[in-house]
Amino acid sequence: MTEGRIAIVTDSTSDLPSQLTKGRSITVVPLTLHFEGRSLLDGVDIRPSEFYRKLPNATTHPTTSQPSPGRFAETYAQLLNDHTDVVSVHISEKLSGTYASAVQGAEMTDPKRVHVVDSQLVSMSLGLLTLAASEMAAHGESAASIIERITGMRDKVQTYFSVATLEFLRRGGRIGRASAMLGSVLQVKPVLCIRDGLVTPLERVRTFDRALNRIVELTREVDRGKGLCVIVGHADAEADAERVARALEPVAETLMIQPLGPVVGAHAGPGVVGVGCYPADLLPLGIKPVATARTQA
Repeated sequence: MTEGRIAIVTDSTSDLPSQLTKGRSITVVPLTLHFEGRSLLDGVDIRPSEFYRKLPNATTHPTTSQPSPGRFAETYAQLLNDHTDVVSVHISEKLSGTYASAVQGAEMTDPKRVHVVDSQLVSMSLGLLTLAASEMAAHGESAASIIERITGMRDKVQTYFSVATLEFLRRGGRIGRASAMLGSVLQVKPVLCIRDGLVTPLERVRTFDRALNRIVELTREVDRGKGLCVIVGHADAEADAERVARALEPVAETLMIQPLGPVVGAHAGPGVVGVGCYPADLLPLGIKPVATARTQA
């Protein structure tokens, strides 16, 4: 074992590209997508492009399930062979049973060395928090320090998004406080956020074009003058995501465009565009945000 080495684990709803997680030594535990009679590991057995191509002709609504505690326990045990501790950062426990499953996995392994964190976030924002944790680990921060810092950051990581339809959130039971918008969904496009770990409505606007403009405006308001760490996520809406990214380039310290994975896409539906962001100066002095690529396939 190498003293001081902290392993970072997340789940596939972080929607991070595999080349980035491998390069940052982040272990991703996949959720399962149940789709067209098959059970597929998210991002492993099915990629975003294949999922969104098949979704319009699907005969049944896709469903998802969290990894088993045993899957987590196996992952943790392997990592503890050559790490002192594991910090495992996951999708909001109000949106998925993944966090609870990870906690059980930690208890099956070594709860004193495996530390499970509820990010209270999902997708782009979970990815950003995970990348921040990995950067802290790379700079030699202790597990206790990483946990303290990322739990302090999570309320300041903002998530803004709009959906083409609320139907997928409703069917999947992930609609949260946005259920109040269901009755008027034909007349308006919702601008949504994640608050207290739940999908929460912010505004109603007349067109999807206006919704994208509001996402850009709201994101720019997060900037404190030192730049933002930004991931723009989309569900088969690359042109819209590119447009949002271009508008955010002047305030972005780091910027990445990333397709939403099949599990997140199954709940959000096609056409979603969203932003996860936080002020770059939230990171500890001397730690730079991960320099992400401009786009990812």
